[in-house]
Amino acid sequence: MVFSSLVFLFYFLPLFLLAYRLLPWRQTTLVLFSLVFYAWGEVLYAGVMIASVIANHRFALWIDACDAAARKRAVAIGVGANLAALAWFKYATFLHTIAADLLPGSVTGPAPQVHLPLGISFFTFHAISYLVDVHRREVPAERRLLDVAAYITMFPQLIAGPIVRFHEIRAEIHERHAETAGFARGAQLFVIGLAQKVLVANVVAEPANTAFAADPMQLDAASAWFGALCYALQIYFDFAGYSTMAIGLALMIGFHFPRNFDHPYVAQSITEFWRRWHMSLSRWFRDYLYIPLGGNRRGAWITARNLLVVFFLCGLWHGANWTFVVWGLYHGAFLVLERSGFARVLDRLPRMLRHAYAMTVVLVGWVVFRAESLAQARDYLAAMFGLHAANASAAVPAPAYLLGVVAIAVLAATPLAGRAARRATGTDGSGAAIASDAGAMLLQNAWLCALLLAFAWSAMRLASGAYNPFIYFRF
Repeated sequence: MVFSSLVFLFYFLPLFLLAYRLLPWRQTTLVLFSLVFYAWGEVLYAGVMIASVIANHRFALWIDACDAAARKRAVAIGVGANLAALAWFKYATFLHTIAADLLPGSVTGPAPQVHLPLGISFFTFHAISYLVDVHRREVPAERRLLDVAAYITMFPQLIAGPIVRFHEIRAEIHERHAETAGFARGAQLFVIGLAQKVLVANVVAEPANTAFAADPMQLDAASAWFGALCYALQIYFDFAGYSTMAIGLALMIGFHFPRNFDHPYVAQSITEFWRRWHMSLSRWFRDYLYIPLGGNRRGAWITARNLLVVFFLCGLWHGANWTFVVWGLYHGAFLVLERSGFARVLDRLPRMLRHAYAMTVVLVGWVVFRAESLAQARDYLAAMFGLHAANASAAVPAPAYLLGVVAIAVLAATPLAGRAARRATGTDGSGAAIASDAGAMLLQNAWLCALLLAFAWSAMRLASGAYNPFIYFRF
């Protein structure tokens, strides 16, 4: 089940909110509905997530009870168990293929066909952060299994994040207040995210798919760039829209999730891009991998190594394919380049050129990320830079309405739209309330009407069976 579905909007969510408000067992209600939410699409593999909850509850109690020396061993075993499960379900086939290529005489037989449970990358990272936080004494281990289950299975962040560390919401796990004002702000954020997903991401997904499904050897440069731009908008509004819905849902039931995106397409460097894109994942890798590896405290070469290791794993986290690995290393290489002195060169360039540099690097990276193989990525990039011009015969249709959606999407990806949305909802990017004046109240009232229209339009598109993919479902 995903947020942008009629079942969720008109059946699951109303029933959950009614039960959550009326029943006295809020924690139990949240866990049970979260399990139903997950089992709706993964009946058989819901057991994997339940096993993760039980195992990590026990691991945390063990870690908490150990002395300093034993605690390191205990957390290593707990984290290792989580990573082993993730490696089996997500990378077994990929690793078998690599081993067969490297050792053709030693590795025989077909690659194992292992089903990928929904959201395993996200709930595994949540579990690991919980164990590490207990190890670091940032939080005590939870005695009640129900509280750990509420954290790991919580349906707003279960399938696609944001990646919320336990210490960020521990107080709200134990005691939270679903206030009317917070509920209203959360509902507005949810509708904004739904509109981003259904009215923008789903629309630009179609020309992106057309471009990447075409033979890149026959694709003209304009269509190739247009397809890459549409995919860049699709993945942003798809994921940022889902994150906004998650933040809104959490706020409706008394949780405050961290902001996950901060207008990444206004970045003027790749370093800045990663401070703005999927911020919860960036912070996770920073706190649990980059800094423990030494961060930037041990010289330029160690810093470069650490960045490449982090982004290699960041790419691999997204999927078991060489395209994701190359995409991660590609971004890591640009971060190393900017740290080696290129950032000072960028600082001397006009703002427009800095932005053009960052967006070109990002768009090229998205082509690698989206491609089914490195060969397709190579040929598609060649088409973008006009190397197949003599053979170009395929073009991506761009009717006026589609160009209009793309133009609106580009504008909506800027801070101008973000400031308007925050002012209209009376919140900051994480859903926390900000001060309102008379002008803001007038804007909020006007925007409420727009949000109702956006919700109705989104629901009608979903009811009509319009194209409704979800990119991060496979991660």
